[in-house]
Amino acid sequence: MTADVQTPMSHGSRGRQAEEFACHYLQGKGFQLIERNYRCVHGEIDLIMLDGHSIVFVEVRYRRSQSFGGGIESVDYRKQAKLIATAAHYLQRDKKAARQPSRFDVVAVSPGSGQDCVEWIKDAFRA
Repeated sequence: MTADVQTPMSHGSRGRQAEEFACHYLQGKGFQLIERNYRCVHGEIDLIMLDGHSIVFVEVRYRRSQSFGGGIESVDYRKQAKLIATAAHYLQRDKKAARQPSRFDVVAVSPGSGQDCVEWIKDAFRA
């Protein structure tokens, strides 16, 4: 007789769940999803959304614990530079989007009692 063994959720699948959670959260605030996981040679942007007339590049961070800093703090200068370069690539590809104002938001998702908690930083950094 063998016991059912539940394996812990992989980092990648938990990250995808956090992105889904953040996407629904922002859609509840009136955002429209344009694209998920935009990738180019410079890096990846988790969510590209529309907030009114603004293109919003959203970095989603999941942190199981605050031991090594929270999700917001993990978007350091190097990560910001990658996001800015990736966003520039996207805007060069999409001329209509390039004519609209844009910004960078960070959504940190962490476990809470009963459901995940969200910390949303609108216009978290500038290009």
